[in-house]
Amino acid sequence: MVQGFTVFNFTVLLHEVVHHTIFERRRPALERMLGFLYAIPSGISASQFTRWHLDHHAELGSDEDDPKRHHLSPKINARWYKLLYCTPALFPIYFRAARRESSTYPAPLQRAIGRERRLSMLFHLSAMALIWYAFGFYAALRASIIPVFFVFPIAFTLNRLGQHYDIDPADPAKWGTLMRGSRFWDFVFLNSNYHLEHHYFPGVPFYRLAEVQRALVPFYEKKNMRWRTYSELVYGWLVLNQAPHTNWDGEPAFAGASAQQALALGPPKRRSREGGSIT
Repeated sequence: MVQGFTVFNFTVLLHEVVHHTIFERRRPALERMLGFLYAIPSGISASQFTRWHLDHHAELGSDEDDPKRHHLSPKINARWYKLLYCTPALFPIYFRAARRESSTYPAPLQRAIGRERRLSMLFHLSAMALIWYAFGFYAALRASIIPVFFVFPIAFTLNRLGQHYDIDPADPAKWGTLMRGSRFWDFVFLNSNYHLEHHYFPGVPFYRLAEVQRALVPFYEKKNMRWRTYSELVYGWLVLNQAPHTNWDGEPAFAGASAQQALALGPPKRRSREGGSIT
């Protein structure tokens, strides 16, 4: 479990490279090297992640132009399909989404993404084969196969639940999910659980985001924003079968509806306390 979450957290470090928060001033060569190294453990391309993530920031709130929302969010609002994201099926789902988006990029960037992705895959296959050859199959299973293919998807999906799935589409200030900070999750996710605060201030390094959240408490209270925990989000996502990028502070509805249908219907009506609101 620790290894799998650590593999995911290399993407958090890559995220810091994308926003130039590692050094006090720009160091392109070092940032490029670190970005490449941080991308390898999860098998992704640093160039693709950079373009993808900056487009996500620029187009937040758009179902068509935000690449993460358009290509990666589940379009089938069914529990079985959502659970696929917690399995090795995440890899073909993610790489298909990345391929569709990167097909719109300039040719030089597409070639760079292809090279980086092949090198990352070569690293993983070589490391797995070497461990298998030197120490046996069960060593490879423990050190590579289970952490990468079975734990990483869980970490990825759980972290993504705390980003933009439970939102208020009518208010841009609430286009991210307000996650209640905790020492455990701050450590497990390297403060990437403060995703709303990151979108407010993308130039703040991850180790200062908890301070940002504390400073913004009066703003959150003024906006009547609700706090969420990962257990609440998992319950809403899988038990109530809420749709992504909608307001979960209401009927569990949209169950069985696609994400596109849910967005078309708009946010659900708020339930009374007697109706069993999940907040």
